[in-house]
Amino acid sequence: MANRAPDWFAQATRDLEHARHALDDGDYEWACFAAQQAAEKAVKAAILALGGEGWGHSVTRLLLDLGQLRPVPPELVDAARRLDKHYLPTRYPNGFPAGAPKDYYTAQEGGQAIADAAAVHDLCQQSLRSA
Repeated sequence: MANRAPDWFAQATRDLEHARHALDDGDYEWACFAAQQAAEKAVKAAILALGGEGWGHSVTRLLLDLGQLRPVPPELVDAARRLDKHYLPTRYPNGFPAGAPKDYYTAQEGGQAIADAAAVHDLCQQSLRSA
């Protein structure tokens, strides 16, 4: 079976671009979710490139798994923890006591999520280059 790491990484890059567009458009909840997705797919690509197989949606768990294959800085695990908090409540109104996700997310949170995802993306890009 072909190694699909480049495909996963290409979509991660696209998701990161989407996060930036969403931030520019004021769609902060979608910027946060797209950033989480970008990081998740980038880590899955890195794991695949290094001969592993990443499962699940937790960027934190995936980065810890990647850490078994290559060094992962602790600050990136902290970034992953922040990103994982955007997986569900960005999309579902029942994540909050009232209102929709659009009522709760800010430009600052979107910017932080994008910065976190970009840092994870950069680390994973190194893994693909060295594989």
